[in-house]
Amino acid sequence: MKEILTHLFEQKSFSKLEAKKILTDLALGKYNNSQMAAFMTAFSMRSIRVEELEGFREAMLELCIPLDLQEYDLIDLCGTGGDGKDTFNISTISSFVVAGAGYKVAKHGNYGVSSISGSSNVLEELGYTFTKDTDKLKKSLDVANICFLHAPLFHPAMKTVAPIRKELGVKTFFNMLGPMVNPASPGRQVVGVFSLELARLYAYFYQKTAKTYAIIHATDGYDEITLSCPFKVFSKTGESYFSHSDLGLHKTKPVDLLGAKTVKEAAELALKIINGEGTKPQTEVVLANSAFAIQCFEQNKCIEDCVAIARESLESGNAIQSFKKLMEVCQ
Repeated sequence: MKEILTHLFEQKSFSKLEAKKILTDLALGKYNNSQMAAFMTAFSMRSIRVEELEGFREAMLELCIPLDLQEYDLIDLCGTGGDGKDTFNISTISSFVVAGAGYKVAKHGNYGVSSISGSSNVLEELGYTFTKDTDKLKKSLDVANICFLHAPLFHPAMKTVAPIRKELGVKTFFNMLGPMVNPASPGRQVVGVFSLELARLYAYFYQKTAKTYAIIHATDGYDEITLSCPFKVFSKTGESYFSHSDLGLHKTKPVDLLGAKTVKEAAELALKIINGEGTKPQTEVVLANSAFAIQCFEQNKCIEDCVAIARESLESGNAIQSFKKLMEVCQ
């Protein structure tokens, strides 16, 4: 590790193979906690290179427990986190709206590291039982149009770094990796990222895949669409700027999007919004994020039409029915 840290201190980058070996060794516990914390901290103090991201991702997927859901046309809505904005669980709620609209969602999530409540915290608080049983996950997709993939169940090697990440309490390169290592390998994906530089890195990476995607970054640093500012979207067709008016929605204020102070409150708020009882800003932000996921399926529809599809899912009660059915399957 001394050589690796010296390499970082000299502002040198790693090749794809070097990055892959480093992450594999981290995951297998070949370094002590102090060394791993030092590496995660030092690495996060400079920009990640695409070769390093590819190497880290390849290592994570090789260490991952495989999951075969190839018979489904899946999408994941997942942010990197780490934007420090403390919003409510937008991508988790949006996932149920998309599922309620009839599209299959394989939501990859974890406990919060740099936030109070991640998607796993919310669903666990609401009574969901995590599983890696393929038959149960398939039944969830058949019945509720959504399954939830709790990252630690599929990435067991990461248990060595999880306590260190929690103690550090800040974003690390593992935030960047989360959306890229969904064990179901969905063919469609919406990714929210906390910086424009990282958005471009993701776009460069995803351009080389067959994935249909929307990579989202809000200009005031959010890793999701907030409608409080313009946001940039990268897709197979290029990159575009949008504002709230392009979606036929209203402008919000950052204070409208704040999350809860406890996991219990975060779960209650999520359920309230899924049930169509959120405030107008909360609801419209969810509709905006859901719409770009829906457009990954409906590429011939304009974004305002996709907002309408999302609104119908929420207002008809289909989104909350998707949630209830998922909970029934997990019992």
